[in-house]
Amino acid sequence: MRIALGQINTTVGDLAGNVDRMVEAARQAAGRGADLIAFPELSVTGYPPRDLLEKPSFLDRTGEQMARLASETASLPLSLICGYAGKAAGETGKRATNSAAVLREGKVVFRQNKMLLPTYDVFDEARYFLPGQSEQLVRLEGTQVALTVCEDAWNDKQFWERRLYQRDPVEEMIQAGGQILISINASPYHMGKRALRREIFSAAAQRHGVPVVYVNQVGGQDSLVFDGSSFVMDGAGKLAASAASFQEDLVVFDSETGEGDSRQNFPDECEAAYEALALGTRDYIRKCGFRRVLIGLSGGIDSSLTAAIAVDAVGRGNVVGVGMPGPFSSDHSVADARALAANLGIRFEMVSISGVYQEFLRALDPLFAGAPRDVTEENLQARLRGVTLMALSNKWSALVLTTGNKSELAVGYCTLYGDMCGGLAVISDVPKTLVYQLARVANRRHANAIPESVFQKPPSAELRPDQKDSDSLPEYDVLDRILRAYIEEYQPPHQIAATLGLPLDLVREVAAKVDRNEYKRQQAAPGLKVTSKAFGIGRRFPIAQKYTE
Repeated sequence: MRIALGQINTTVGDLAGNVDRMVEAARQAAGRGADLIAFPELSVTGYPPRDLLEKPSFLDRTGEQMARLASETASLPLSLICGYAGKAAGETGKRATNSAAVLREGKVVFRQNKMLLPTYDVFDEARYFLPGQSEQLVRLEGTQVALTVCEDAWNDKQFWERRLYQRDPVEEMIQAGGQILISINASPYHMGKRALRREIFSAAAQRHGVPVVYVNQVGGQDSLVFDGSSFVMDGAGKLAASAASFQEDLVVFDSETGEGDSRQNFPDECEAAYEALALGTRDYIRKCGFRRVLIGLSGGIDSSLTAAIAVDAVGRGNVVGVGMPGPFSSDHSVADARALAANLGIRFEMVSISGVYQEFLRALDPLFAGAPRDVTEENLQARLRGVTLMALSNKWSALVLTTGNKSELAVGYCTLYGDMCGGLAVISDVPKTLVYQLARVANRRHANAIPESVFQKPPSAELRPDQKDSDSLPEYDVLDRILRAYIEEYQPPHQIAATLGLPLDLVREVAAKVDRNEYKRQQAAPGLKVTSKAFGIGRRFPIAQKYTE
């Protein structure tokens, strides 16, 4: 059987557009002699549709588009596997199912409902779907196929030390006579995830002695980036076919010969993370109906990296950098911002906030009653920059990209309604130490557009004379190790201090800052997930709470 992997970029709710993509891919697959094409999980609706699933009309229209997909591919000499949201048949429980369907000659000839519904990290499928109670094999081209939807193939008891579910649908179907496993997925990216997937499914192929076809969604959807990276493992667990990462692709695998197409997949994980950010930024802008973006360029490493990613996402002609020097801005920062813009070939504008800042101080001084200058005046500068960017955003119909990194957001080293203003927080899941690594990636792609001086100068918000980030925070190489252990691994301070050889008081202080600043993070623009635990929908802590480490 010649199997095509239809790795497509769907948009949530664009039912007709998603079906159009599948019809076109199916035609291409047929032209390459494929007997079957498999598309990702919920490929008709896009993933994740979230509360759209609560709308009866959404499920109705999904059914209509399923019928159109069957009709428009009826004359093609191949079968299709697609993911869709179906109507649950039961009289109790949820109204929708997360399902896979097999289409042939204009008809739906087989349906399979997902059994294992994930509720960890960014997933919340038990909120919406009625789980399937069992799964059956489907016979395609004389082969008994074990067809699963994402999580149903991720519960191998010999791979995981502690499984999340009692049942293993793959094991059940292989024992029933399955000769090949086809798994359709919507698996988001984070660093290291692509290697983990291959390890999981290679182990499954070896354990069961059957080929494994893994098809994944590609593209950005809100905070999530789907990398694609679809593949096939042969019955010995060896890679037999692979699709590109971070772009649509169509690869074909021949189960008789064991041969298939092979694409390059960004073997360097920093390169992959950069590409994920560019794809996530591009799709967020495009799918939300914007074309142009605005970035406040400070001359620092964060805004420089964000600008480079934006150019890769939407093109230099659609990126505008805005320098907003204040009373404490250094000449070298302004020069670095201007040089970056010139090197990237983007439009650059300057709007000084110094004059309006002094006017605000004169207006507020009577109310401050002679109180000493403090963080209030520092935040005022950041908020004036936010007002400036949002005014330009309104006037030019351009989306503001915020430039704060994960380290700053974690400990609250950012200003609400100031540098946090914007529609997308591009690098909010990128720790500061990783920012520097990704900036080197950007320079390899953009002929060293980020000046070397930006890499060398100490990080500073420049909101008071001679200010440095290290005045308020540990050095970033120390801070990021603490944050990784506390946020991504949930280690308590005493364990972090012992493991990293750091003072316990320092670790406790950092942990307290993380906990105290939840209120800021829940008001932040959505960010793009590239680590195993990002702020946002995958990390759900209360704001008003008294538990402390």
